[in-house]
Amino acid sequence: MKKLLVILFATLLSLPASAATLLVAAASDLAYCIDDLAAAFRKEVPGAVVKVSTGASGNFFAQIRNGAPFHVFLSADMMYPTELAKLGAADGATLRPYAVGRIVLWTLDPRLDVGQGLALLRDPRVARVAIGNPDTAPYGRAARAVLERDKLWEAVQPRLVIGENIAQAAQFVQTGNAQLGIVSLATVRAPRMAGVGRYHLIDDKGVAPIEQGAIVTRAGSREALAARFVRFLGSPAARAILERNGFSLPAAAND
Repeated sequence: MKKLLVILFATLLSLPASAATLLVAAASDLAYCIDDLAAAFRKEVPGAVVKVSTGASGNFFAQIRNGAPFHVFLSADMMYPTELAKLGAADGATLRPYAVGRIVLWTLDPRLDVGQGLALLRDPRVARVAIGNPDTAPYGRAARAVLERDKLWEAVQPRLVIGENIAQAAQFVQTGNAQLGIVSLATVRAPRMAGVGRYHLIDDKGVAPIEQGAIVTRAGSREALAARFVRFLGSPAARAILERNGFSLPAAAND
């Protein structure tokens, strides 16, 4: 972990120093739309440079807690940014929900009928099922929650292929390393993924919603663009991008 942090620090600190450079740590479910969000933000703030890293929310939580110089953290849940605020590693006054995620059952295997929902996991032809890591990825945690709700967790565990984050879980399905995946709706609804495989929206009754939170970190409190970017996520332009990419939206805030 310390070696990874040293590499991360060296990479980020080698970036050109500029008051208009924003370092954003973004949950991997944003991979297909974060560039669009950054481009829309640059239209509002000409000259701004947005440097984005995507990955598992839990890993970013650990890095920011240990001093990684990200300015903004876009988590796939509210728990990690809330905890950073409690630890003094982020500004709790800036915490806001920016999106609500959903999970889907997704396959590229034409023999499998995802319309059956999670019952399909009982099919003996399904040898491998990909999910994000429940310990670090909120979408992996959500996958485990629905499997436990439907009394499938113990039966499915031997067949699980665990991705570090939800993007890697989706890659396992795309590369054939898993026949099915429980991935984010945003992954399969992204315009660039149109027509790739088939998916079924998983009923989220009885499990916590995947409410996603943005926060300005302690390092970001010294960068004026950080709070502006978090507020931007509630703008009509940002909300349109998120909705187009498969996210539900929290109630609009009055800023």
